[in-house]
Amino acid sequence: MRVLSYNIRKAVGLDRRRNPERVMSVIAESGADVVILQEADKRLPPRPAAIPRHLIDLESDYDVVDLAATDVSLGWHGNAVLVKPGIDVLGVDRLMLPGLEPRGAVRVQLAAPRVGDISVIGAHLGLLRRWRRRQLAAIRSHVAPQDRAHTIIAGDFNEWAPRGGFEPLGREFTVMSPGRSFHTAYPVAPLDRFAHGAALRVTDSGTIRHGEARHASDHMPIWADFAPAR
Repeated sequence: MRVLSYNIRKAVGLDRRRNPERVMSVIAESGADVVILQEADKRLPPRPAAIPRHLIDLESDYDVVDLAATDVSLGWHGNAVLVKPGIDVLGVDRLMLPGLEPRGAVRVQLAAPRVGDISVIGAHLGLLRRWRRRQLAAIRSHVAPQDRAHTIIAGDFNEWAPRGGFEPLGREFTVMSPGRSFHTAYPVAPLDRFAHGAALRVTDSGTIRHGEARHASDHMPIWADFAPAR
């Protein structure tokens, strides 16, 4: 099962134009089964979607997971999840996170043909490490111990260091980066990452650096292929 994580910067590209069609072309070409987006809604209330739902219907076969608290947003705190047909949504949760600025994460329980029942959590962590640590600890606390092995956490972790800062997730999660994803114009930092439990393994991963992905956002999308652990 391929999972894509993408901070779309409210669909504003390097040319400073808001172009949701461009973002959708990147997503549609990724081949991902599950797409986890950050900054999928505009910042100010009522936080309208940066990618209109009708455009998702027109330009792809993805379904939008019902996470929004309003009828104009795509997700919650900017985090949205799209899934391909054939992947069943079993449940959703909105997770409050601590921080100086409002932050939240979303959790979606899925039944996927190739990996079974799993949970995916989408998050956009804060700019300060001390708050990121608290946010990661909060995410871990929201996942019951028996469910952690079958959980994937994905998003913009905002961590510049190659390894440090992820200790609050504990030994139950493996944190991995598919590559440097920020800034799109000159990628120097692996801000976007995945973390997964012991029941899952990554068989392949990467960043998308070609086509519209070079211009559609200030982050490059990352992807990982997950399979059951041997």
